[in-house]
Amino acid sequence: MTSSALPSPHAAVRVSVVGRGRLGSAIAPALALAGYTVLGPTGRDEPVADADVVLLCVPDRQIRDAAAAAAGRARFVGHTSGATGLDDVDFGLHPLQTFAGSDDPSVFAGIGAAIGGRTPEALAVARVLAEALGMHPFEIADADRAGYHAAAAFASNFLITLEGVAERVLHDAVPGLTGDDARALLAPLVRRTVDNWAAAGAASALTGPIARGDDDTVARQRAAIDAELVPLFDMLAARTRALAAERSL
Repeated sequence: MTSSALPSPHAAVRVSVVGRGRLGSAIAPALALAGYTVLGPTGRDEPVADADVVLLCVPDRQIRDAAAAAAGRARFVGHTSGATGLDDVDFGLHPLQTFAGSDDPSVFAGIGAAIGGRTPEALAVARVLAEALGMHPFEIADADRAGYHAAAAFASNFLITLEGVAERVLHDAVPGLTGDDARALLAPLVRRTVDNWAAAGAASALTGPIARGDDDTVARQRAAIDAELVPLFDMLAARTRALAAERSL
């Protein structure tokens, strides 16, 4: 390459993607569609192809070894972890999205991307790649990565956990429902709730008996669920009461 960082997407710029998981399998064709020459994705035991950039799409615990294997193969080596720092790589680029393994390249368009770089040139590489995929990059410091990733876990992983609990509670209340039935009934409520939160914020979107101050209904809900779930219910109810109180401030 003739410039200190990557030029705009061009077939002469080679990106080697390492990792055949959900993200690696999605980002490789997306980068190719954006105009880069993409090598891979390669598996963990395969040699890393020489390129201008090596992009590691591997689990956090494998980053150090994968970065060592990629050393000398490219001018810039980056990872796609949200929580791991940049000690072993030149830059980080974390798409703020969940991937299903069958995503088309457009899945990156319009989403956020947490970026960082050990040098201004490496940061510029992360930014160019993110923008080439249609993402909105924002810079994050290593010290803030764990908190950022925790926010993503609340928004995605823990949401799925809560929906799994809701599915179980509904099935217990209506034993004739299958899991598919329960999800079909709950999904429209979940989608509308998320849309309301995105449009107005958590406090304004909050509905239900806690928001109305209906303690009797909350007590009946608590008594109706499996004892194993009561501590979770109490923790969430307490946080929901605090959120409802914010509306009156």
